[in-house]
Amino acid sequence: METKQRKVIMTITILYTLFILYFLFLAFGRIETSARITDYTFIIIPNEFYYFPSMSDLLHFSLMDVVGFGNFAAFIPFGILIPMLYRTGFVRFITLFFLSIIVIELIQMVTFLGSFDINDAIQNTLGAAAGYGAYTIGSHAKNTWRKFFVTGISSVLLLLAIWGFCELLEKAFTKAEGPLVALNELEDHTKNTAWGAGKHSFQIGGQQITPQLNVYSSEGKEVETYTYHFEDEEIVLYGNYGIPDEADFEGEITISADGNEVLSTSAQYQMHQPDVFEIPFQKIKELKITIEGNEKLWDVSFKKMDYFWN
Repeated sequence: METKQRKVIMTITILYTLFILYFLFLAFGRIETSARITDYTFIIIPNEFYYFPSMSDLLHFSLMDVVGFGNFAAFIPFGILIPMLYRTGFVRFITLFFLSIIVIELIQMVTFLGSFDINDAIQNTLGAAAGYGAYTIGSHAKNTWRKFFVTGISSVLLLLAIWGFCELLEKAFTKAEGPLVALNELEDHTKNTAWGAGKHSFQIGGQQITPQLNVYSSEGKEVETYTYHFEDEEIVLYGNYGIPDEADFEGEITISADGNEVLSTSAQYQMHQPDVFEIPFQKIKELKITIEGNEKLWDVSFKKMDYFWN
């Protein structure tokens, strides 16, 4: 490489490095924020390095999404510029680059100008790796301008490829809601309790209610308990509740999971209108619903949270 050309590339590399360091240490009000921080923040176990905002996220211009995408895209130039200045193999380059990012993350943490986040370090390194790949492809072109053109196109294509691959990883490691299942469809509900499969209409606050899945009530008793069993699963429980207009306004509903109360509501805290609940459970084995008085629970259902391959 000619000395003049090398100086130009070196100047570009230094200026770009200073530009990136500005955003890493000074931008986004980091100095003002650091004055209010008293504890170190660090994430040392990779858990979200594969998360990149989708195209629709970027179109809505959320600052956090732009920053998240920048964690990857802004470091592609280093994978191009540094190999142009110094002959280095991929393994050596990516190892030294990753260690350099780790040092920067540590400085961010100890100065309270940021946090140590191993996910950021991995995303930054992925960007540099894409840049190195683009440089390697472009270096086989015959002349300088063609090298720049091929390197630029390769950078975009590799960016899109890694972006798409990371989106697949995100879907693979992110649980999604399954289909809606009526609670009374569970096969292993407690056999010695009524399970509220009846469907009928009633009014609450003048609103006509026609349950579609199930109805739970004390069925003329003072108290009724419904028990269901899950296989230590992650679910989201949905339902509606209220006291019909024709009944005395008294009653109580309690929902507990594995012996822990998660919802308790009585007539004195309710309005004369239907209400809804949505309760997520990280893990659940036993679900108990206790109904007293004139309370009614209807269309109680759940969705399992699971990975797509399950």
